[in-house]
Amino acid sequence: MTNDNDETREAKMNALTPAFAGTEQLPPVNARSLIADGSTRLIDLDGQIYTLRITRAGKLILTK
Repeated sequence: MTNDNDETREAKMNALTPAFAGTEQLPPVNARSLIADGSTRLIDLDGQIYTLRITRAGKLILTK
C-alpha cells in the first residue's frame, strides 16, 4: 500500500534518474534506506566519522 507521499517521492526519484544516464555519477539513494533502523547512521570518510541524521521534520543533517 502506498500513500501520496510515497508516490510523490517515487515520481521525484524517477524524474531525477534520466539526469544520471550516461554519466559517471551514481543515481540518487533513498536516505531512509541508508538509515534502516532509527534516525542516525555513522559514515566513515578517510578515517573521519560523520553522523547522518534524519530530523523529525524529515530533513537531513550531516555532522562531524
